[in-house]
Amino acid sequence: MSKLVDLVSGSELAQKGDLVGAVMRAVNKHIRSNGLLVGDPLPSEGAFSEELGVSRVVVREAFRSLSAMGLIDVGNGRRARVASIDSGVLAMIIDHAVHIDQMSIQQIYDVRRTIEARSASLAALRRTDLDAEVIATHAANMRRDFAEPEEVMEHDIAFHKAIAKASHNPAFALIVGAFEVVTRQTWGIGWRSRQSDEERMGSVEAHEAVAQAIIAGDPRAAHGAMNHHFDHSVKALIEAGVI
Repeated sequence: MSKLVDLVSGSELAQKGDLVGAVMRAVNKHIRSNGLLVGDPLPSEGAFSEELGVSRVVVREAFRSLSAMGLIDVGNGRRARVASIDSGVLAMIIDHAVHIDQMSIQQIYDVRRTIEARSASLAALRRTDLDAEVIATHAANMRRDFAEPEEVMEHDIAFHKAIAKASHNPAFALIVGAFEVVTRQTWGIGWRSRQSDEERMGSVEAHEAVAQAIIAGDPRAAHGAMNHHFDHSVKALIEAGVI
């Protein structure tokens, strides 16, 4: 292990007045300096404690904070490891921002529309046969389970996540996955605001159009179909008074 005192000096620890935060920065620097990748083990709490000259309690708290942020994996009885990116932390931030009126549902949907139209275009260009099958299956299942709104919602969420994955850009998958919490809060409202089964089936058909364009490998059609879908989704939420 590199000498962490070279990465975070004792003077920096003192100046910051935040031992836990300084140790968190030291752990991040260690990961980068040593080229660690997902699944690679980190030095023990004891090793960090000795190198940085802080107590194990401080290091343990730093590990817990990094774990809560999804940067490291801390398991019972084994060494901490570098974690893979996860949308859960970003989802909590977005949800919190909405509830404290720092972001609005309309602003979230503006961002979603931009990102998901682009991810649909990329999915049309990059999707594998398996990607196409998964996307088509979720769209078909929305129609199959039409009488069960909760099931339709699950297929809807999975559909959008599958498209983001099919873009083969992990940033899109991360961000689209982070929208799930807000989507679950608004989906039922939008579904119920549609006045008839015919209008609700229109939403299903909009998803099918996106799927067909992606399967056909037509990025322009996929982009347009996703925008059309969001036009109708936002309209439903406006009519429901959500945005």
